[in-house]
Amino acid sequence: MKKQIRVREYRDRDSRALENIIREAWKYDELTGPATASKLAKVFLYSCLCSQTFAQVALADEMPVGVIMGKNLNKHKCPFKYRVKQITSILSLLLSGEGRQVIKMFGCISGIDKKLLKDSGKNYQGEITFFAVDAEFRGRGVGKVLFQNIKTYMKHEEIQSYYLFTDTSCNFGFYEHQGMNQCREHTHIFTVRSRPAKMKFFLFEQEDKRMV
Repeated sequence: MKKQIRVREYRDRDSRALENIIREAWKYDELTGPATASKLAKVFLYSCLCSQTFAQVALADEMPVGVIMGKNLNKHKCPFKYRVKQITSILSLLLSGEGRQVIKMFGCISGIDKKLLKDSGKNYQGEITFFAVDAEFRGRGVGKVLFQNIKTYMKHEEIQSYYLFTDTSCNFGFYEHQGMNQCREHTHIFTVRSRPAKMKFFLFEQEDKRMV
């Protein structure tokens, strides 16, 4: 039986399901042990919640199966409750050696993203900060609905240009199919569980030519 899909605003009770989607989507359990992967998913989720003015969740029979978040850079203010949870999650991750190694790796990724943005030489008005769909529901149009909703939000906010970061651990071709353009790329080699892992990082952008 096909599950009914509906979309609504994010609610705090969605957090556990979204943490599981994050772990699967970004393959955290291949990078670390399960306890660290769980903590890392919390850090990621609350970091995204700190950096959004728009957050929607797709539900299948009332269970979260997809999420998209973004922000109007001119209107964004970090919600205090999510900042507290972000800091608490980071401190929990720092308690173990494995957690500290993961924090170091993701600090490197953050630096790569900042360089991609700087090298673009552009002043964007908006950002898509988080987008993920449960593996079981990919290819069913869930992602397209969520993505269309955030595009509608950007248009409503009169945001002329916005961007997102992605990499080769994700289906980055999806963004091209949604009309976004890849404008910057960076290759980096990490050491993951004593093995080299090559990844490419991308900056995608969307510009409304009618508004520029």
